[in-house]
Amino acid sequence: MLAPDTGDDWLGLTETPLPIGALYEWCVRPDCGAVVLFSGTVRDHATDADGQLRDGVTVLEYEAYDEMVVPKLREIADECRARWPGVGRLALVHRVGRLALGESSVVVAASSPHRPEAFAAARFAIDALKVSVPVWKREEWEGTEGASQRDWGTNAVPLVAASEVPHSAGARGN
Repeated sequence: MLAPDTGDDWLGLTETPLPIGALYEWCVRPDCGAVVLFSGTVRDHATDADGQLRDGVTVLEYEAYDEMVVPKLREIADECRARWPGVGRLALVHRVGRLALGESSVVVAASSPHRPEAFAAARFAIDALKVSVPVWKREEWEGTEGASQRDWGTNAVPLVAASEVPHSAGARGN
């Protein structure tokens, strides 16, 4: 996954490991004194539909409506720039396929002249991505008798437009 040749937005969907260092370096600009990078990684537990902790998650598998992901990421980038006009560079990249524990599934990075805008823009971007981009995850975990079990993540929500996401949507617990 290569950085764009032009522009200040790096938007993408890929099956390959996310280039976290390259995304960070690309966001650095001489006029921006702050870069905030968020990387969502695969963890070893999840919450099931009943709110119970599901331990032993070993793999997450992400699927997406490929043709809609980048247009939805574009909406988020545009909304982010409307809310924080000082944002320098913005990276929004999601991974699909099977990911092992510790692998990054999503990276959001934002640069700006000052840290408050970079933090706010990055927070908004990941919160908006979680509720407006058509990406779904399937969890795989070890069952009670050692057999592997799989099911879709249980915290799905109806997708909304990026413009409908509040400035600080808060954590969704996933």
